[in-house]
Amino acid sequence: MGLDDKDLKIIRELKRNSREPIREIAKKTGLRPSTVHKRLLQLVERKVIQGFTVRLDSKEVGENFVVFMLVKGGTSYQLENKVLQDGHVREVFGITGEYDLLLKMRFKDVEEFNDFIISFRKSQRGIENTLTMIATINLKEEL
Repeated sequence: MGLDDKDLKIIRELKRNSREPIREIAKKTGLRPSTVHKRLLQLVERKVIQGFTVRLDSKEVGENFVVFMLVKGGTSYQLENKVLQDGHVREVFGITGEYDLLLKMRFKDVEEFNDFIISFRKSQRGIENTLTMIATINLKEEL
């Protein structure tokens, strides 16, 4: 079952502010509050909405050092669970091209990143190559 225009309007408002009261979402979307409530429940039940979250100021919470790392490890290479569960590792994608994986990570500073990368390289078997890129400015980021 696909999303219709009403669902998309509700989702758009939730992306702006997931704490927005149902009555406010109803006003902004032109829908009745009961319709918004019912649709929200359905979107959660269908797992279209998988959770409600907050957007943090990375600098304030000490996570403004952003690193992207490309990993080459052959087609059978898999990251150890320890890496996937590490709090610094925010996103991991399988990708096409010269590299196999793309990791997005957040750290307090370069020293914290250095500790991570040394441990990562020691613990991960099968890595052929990595390429790390440090973000210098955040122009746009969506949750």
